[in-house]
Amino acid sequence: MPPKPPRPDLTHLSDADRDQLIDALFARLDAVEAKLGMTSENSGRPPSSDGLAKKPKTSSLRGKSGKTVGGQPGHKGSTLKRVAEPTGTEDHPPPSHCDRCHSALPLEQAKMLDSRQVFDVPAMSFEVIEHRVYTVVCSCGQRHDSAFPAAVSEVAQYGPNVRALGVHLTQGQMLPYARAAELICEMTGLSVPPATLHAWVGDASVALQDTADLIVRQLHHAPVRCADESGLRVDGKLYWMHVAATADLTWYGMHAKRGLEAIVAHGMLPKRLGVLVHYCWAPYWKLDDGLYALCNAHLLRELVYAQEVTGQDWPAAMTELLLNAHRLSAAARQQGRPFDADAIAAFTTVYNDIVRAGEQLNPLKLKPDGKRGRCKQSDAHNLLRRFRLHADAILRFIADPTVPFSNNIAERAVRMPKVKQKISGCFRTVTGADNFCAIRSCLDTLRKQGHSMLEVLRWAFAGDPIMPAA
Repeated sequence: MPPKPPRPDLTHLSDADRDQLIDALFARLDAVEAKLGMTSENSGRPPSSDGLAKKPKTSSLRGKSGKTVGGQPGHKGSTLKRVAEPTGTEDHPPPSHCDRCHSALPLEQAKMLDSRQVFDVPAMSFEVIEHRVYTVVCSCGQRHDSAFPAAVSEVAQYGPNVRALGVHLTQGQMLPYARAAELICEMTGLSVPPATLHAWVGDASVALQDTADLIVRQLHHAPVRCADESGLRVDGKLYWMHVAATADLTWYGMHAKRGLEAIVAHGMLPKRLGVLVHYCWAPYWKLDDGLYALCNAHLLRELVYAQEVTGQDWPAAMTELLLNAHRLSAAARQQGRPFDADAIAAFTTVYNDIVRAGEQLNPLKLKPDGKRGRCKQSDAHNLLRRFRLHADAILRFIADPTVPFSNNIAERAVRMPKVKQKISGCFRTVTGADNFCAIRSCLDTLRKQGHSMLEVLRWAFAGDPIMPAA
């Protein structure tokens, strides 16, 4: 926090100096009030920063759909359904004697009146398979020994299923090691020390490395990818988790830096092919080797803030334009046709008119005569400047049907690691953080492609990891 300026002696100030001081104090007050008024609904701040005093959301940028609450007419609900072949039956015969005359009932003639099915899982317990090798001596004197399978390397060891379960609980379901070990013991009766779970995570990272490398190569050639980053605590320090994602692929990387140094070190985004979608963070613009698209969801939140602060009409007009363009372009995409060129030109014209109207209400502030340096601009002016400079990136989703309206794909990828930090705390070591990134890249990618995370880990520990589809 910058030091406060010294308190001036008001008794020696002229009227002009006093007026200038009052203007400066009002400017500081406006800046503080504006900062306090920022929430996750009108800025890029995360929802967790709203605190316990967060008010219920009364409106949505998407607007009201006009639909009633709950399932819509024609919606096929999902419920538990009977199966044709149950795995077992349990008969409940009628009483042996008549309630009225007390005669014995012919139970062999009883007919089934109705049936009901109960779905449940059996009580779990672990099994121990003993592998044995043998030796035999030929009549000629030659000895022949059988061999253990390559995966059976210890006198006593854990199998691939329980190892996959342990890694799934800690890296897929984000449980702390101690709680995961407790759950495994309660479910199966098998005692697994937390330190053993930690070792399994390292083994899984090695087993999935080829899969992770293939994900990197596929993302590098993706026509469109979304990028984001978020802070995580590693070894008591602030590290940054970088994300690159598409609808079918996810990659995570950890680095001590947030900016261009980390982006270059990872090698995921430089010299890329295709369009990079981001939220207008400055280092991304320095990768001048491809096309860009901006996250319009971030811009919509900032337009809400500009509307609240200025009370001007242009933020609402720009919000309506972007949402209408999103709705129409999504409809054209669903119909499998490109957006009409005339419509693109019309949206661009209206876009420029709105920016021009906003710039007239929020002109560039200049330093007083004779003074050098940059003058602090209002948030509204800076937002309009972004709309002017990056118009092509903001409206790219209209012209290119493969470009999403927002950076939501990358933001969803960030969500689960943040959940892990909230549940399990920080990463103790950089190695642990790197292992998490490699494993989570594979789990999230293959989950998007229809595989269960437990299945992915089972095949990895069996020595035959699943590879992402091309």
